[in-house]
Amino acid sequence: MPVVRQRRLRSIHLALRHLLAPAFCCVEIRTKRKSWQMARRNGHTKVMVRCRAPILFLTLGMALGLAVAMVPVGKSRTGGRLEADPPDVILVTIDTLRADHVGCYGYALAQTPTIDALARSGVRFTRAYTPVPLTLPAHGSLLTGTFPMATGMHDFTTNKLPANSATLARILHDHGYTTAAFIGAAVLDSRFGLNLGFDEYFDHFDFSQLRVTNFDQLERRGDQVVDEVLSWLKLNPRRPLFLWVHLYDPHYPYTPPEPYASRFRNSLYDGEIAFVDAQVGRLFSYFRERGEYDNALIVLTSDHGEGLGEHGEKTHGFFIYNSTLHVPLIFKVPGVRPRVVEEEVSLVDVLPTLLQALKLPVPPVVQGRSLMSSILGRPSGASSNLYAETYLPLLHFHWSQLRSLQSHGWKFIEAPQPELYEVRRDTGERNNLFKGQGARALEMRERLYALMRRYTPPAGPEPNKALTDPALYDRLRSLGYVAVSPGTYVQPSGKPLPDPKDRIQTYELLSEAMSDGQRGRYQESLRKLREAQRTEPDSPTINFMIGLDDQGLRDFPEAMAQFQAALKANPDFSQALFNLGELQAQAGDLDSAAVSLARAAKLDPTNFVATFELGIVYLKQNRYEEAFREFQRTAAINPDYAPAHAAVGEGYLHLGKPNEAAKELERAVELDPRSRRARYSLGLAYQALGRQADAEREFERAKAP
Repeated sequence: MPVVRQRRLRSIHLALRHLLAPAFCCVEIRTKRKSWQMARRNGHTKVMVRCRAPILFLTLGMALGLAVAMVPVGKSRTGGRLEADPPDVILVTIDTLRADHVGCYGYALAQTPTIDALARSGVRFTRAYTPVPLTLPAHGSLLTGTFPMATGMHDFTTNKLPANSATLARILHDHGYTTAAFIGAAVLDSRFGLNLGFDEYFDHFDFSQLRVTNFDQLERRGDQVVDEVLSWLKLNPRRPLFLWVHLYDPHYPYTPPEPYASRFRNSLYDGEIAFVDAQVGRLFSYFRERGEYDNALIVLTSDHGEGLGEHGEKTHGFFIYNSTLHVPLIFKVPGVRPRVVEEEVSLVDVLPTLLQALKLPVPPVVQGRSLMSSILGRPSGASSNLYAETYLPLLHFHWSQLRSLQSHGWKFIEAPQPELYEVRRDTGERNNLFKGQGARALEMRERLYALMRRYTPPAGPEPNKALTDPALYDRLRSLGYVAVSPGTYVQPSGKPLPDPKDRIQTYELLSEAMSDGQRGRYQESLRKLREAQRTEPDSPTINFMIGLDDQGLRDFPEAMAQFQAALKANPDFSQALFNLGELQAQAGDLDSAAVSLARAAKLDPTNFVATFELGIVYLKQNRYEEAFREFQRTAAINPDYAPAHAAVGEGYLHLGKPNEAAKELERAVELDPRSRRARYSLGLAYQALGRQADAEREFERAKAP
């Protein structure tokens, strides 16, 4: 099998593993051996990804709470006002961090001295919750102060934050802040839109250098992230600064480095948390050493928790119990006394809180509320909307979505088998009170629907019935789902969708099968998939996974048949279309391949490999202009993809535009210095420009082994 196709097979294994168990989607990076100073001179800092694949992977009182006076000193970029010496803002998000596994939240086995010290000097919220237990949409809500129905981001595929979103970075940038983000996982790659408003967004994943590695160590370690942060800070003294640091280490698989692996051999998850706490300590020490810590406004939180086996869920994303929704939330606001706040709050409250603390206006689209009254120890006069959802079961397995509302110690979960819990007494959500508390459950369901109506943009001919945002509505309609009540869907046949509670064992079996397939244990994976298929005979996801195993076993005709079966059940299954297109191209059926790859790229605009391979197919069909457009499109989707820049550069050469060609090819060899073809083409571009010495240099480099 060609190397590119081997890599793409591994790509889909990793991407689908993220679908089956979001904990599996991890990235390990290594920094190129050159300083930030050299990188800045070259205009690029490069990180090589060592992974299997690119990861395709209401409050009524809000107006009162957010009304703030502006201090008439210091001008912003947009003509607004800032304080004379505005504080730096530091946001730390630790992925997959359960609040009840942190020392200051009462966990006796924790080794989290940095987080605990921050809590002692700051304001700790004991009951903070995420609106969605998945990394990408949770961060989308955190950075916009809006729920997933406003961002349109509900899971980790075919999502992109709208370009007009009022993100925290964009707001602060417009008011004079230097903005920088350092990301610990490619699931937050800039292709998904979270880079809006950032001057520096350190993802820089080089997907052209994929190779097989140890799948139990596929993550970008926190020490590497913080190394890059500190290097950048030393070369960028401009203030005020908004810095977002994302640390991925507690995400599955749990592989803490020594000495944490030995100390926590019986609880590797806690070892990851201890390790990442030490990295946060390094970050804070930098600001202390420069006398900048005390005046900094700091927020530390997480995007979601981790199941750890509760309710049968090992990781996160499938259920919306508080094991995966409850997160730590700590603010350090200069001049504010430490305290503990018992109120129930949401991650969508973070953005308006920070803006009020900075005396900046809050955009009217924000759906969270400011927590500054609580931080200052004053009565807030309002409560947060604790909405939560997961559409992963519906979008990927044809099982029902789950949505919930929590308020004043009670939590209602809308499901085929509804649930009601008194969560302050029943913290594990074990005693379902729905039957005995019917009136309360009905009242909370109506409040849930009212919240959704308030914050969901209208979609479809019957928006009150669909009760989904336009992007989600289109996805559900393409899958054939029919709305029968507000936000509730049935299969095209009218058959009700299964309750995820009744499918958790199947879900975990599929997760195990994916793990086997990812490690090359294709026969064991197939055995588990066939077992799961007895429960779910019409599942396009299972057909797709079987196709991946067949592809790994080099049974290409059977793999194509399985991808086609998946597409028969779900014609808009973008990953199945992509894999089918690859196999069609491999078999020489270029016309069919072009159709499949074009459809895959349209359904998933972030899939830059689909657009690149579509360009290759067009080249083979002598459709040069279309090929050139696809290569340009690829480079626009992923500016760090070296093959795309090389292809665009070669296209410019053929068009007789050596200046443009040289620019693209210089970018290609900067991203991938080992590409002999790109260097040779760059030599041709220099030669056409009359730069003979430069051309000879590149020709010589192209000959190097």
